[in-house]
Amino acid sequence: MMSAAASKIRLLVVDDHTLFRRGLTALLQRDPQFEVVGDAGDAGEALRRAEALRPDLILLDNHLPGVNGVDALPALLEAAPGARVLMLTVSEDENDLAAALRGGACGYLLKTIEGDALSVAIRRAMRGESVIADEMTGKLVAAYRGAAAPHNPAASPAAPVSRLGALSPREHEILRCIALGQANKEVGRTLGIAETTVKIHVQHILRKLDVSSRVHAAVIAVEHGLVDPAQSGGILPSR
Repeated sequence: MMSAAASKIRLLVVDDHTLFRRGLTALLQRDPQFEVVGDAGDAGEALRRAEALRPDLILLDNHLPGVNGVDALPALLEAAPGARVLMLTVSEDENDLAAALRGGACGYLLKTIEGDALSVAIRRAMRGESVIADEMTGKLVAAYRGAAAPHNPAASPAAPVSRLGALSPREHEILRCIALGQANKEVGRTLGIAETTVKIHVQHILRKLDVSSRVHAAVIAVEHGLVDPAQSGGILPSR
């Protein structure tokens, strides 16, 4: 049987404001499922802590001294393979959102979030879901459209269409479920397949679409008519 300590979600808090880090740590430690194993005030310290502590999830602010959080994402993910990174920031800029998702963040939350909602978001992230602040969902399609501007031929609208054509019929079904806001377990129930099988398919989908997050894949699905935006389960805004 797994011990209580082993079953805890191990967290690393990265923020340049000491009082905020301490307050957030105290808040998270109230949840018996969470263990804050360390904190950091800048990207360099975060990299050292991530490599030494190997947390399950990193709560990462964007506005850090020296190197911004989104710019530090690739190095953090390399320093702690298997860790998930959840942005927790004051920035409502759609470019920061797009950069975070392209860099491998599993979600983007604002510091105005309530404590209970943050706990739920962390659990969802650990289940493999992508979590985006409600205030930011309206900017998600705009961020994707910006990334697909004609000046970048590799990311032009024709490119996602071509990549969608590389998906198998089963992968199309799973992508549609993702765009409807379903987690892997729900996708498995919907399609009558094992959750582990869903996870494998999701990795193949992300690779074939050349994206790093489920949210970005969902945007492509909605933009190209796989689902109606009004059905997108809160991942994307209705038009």
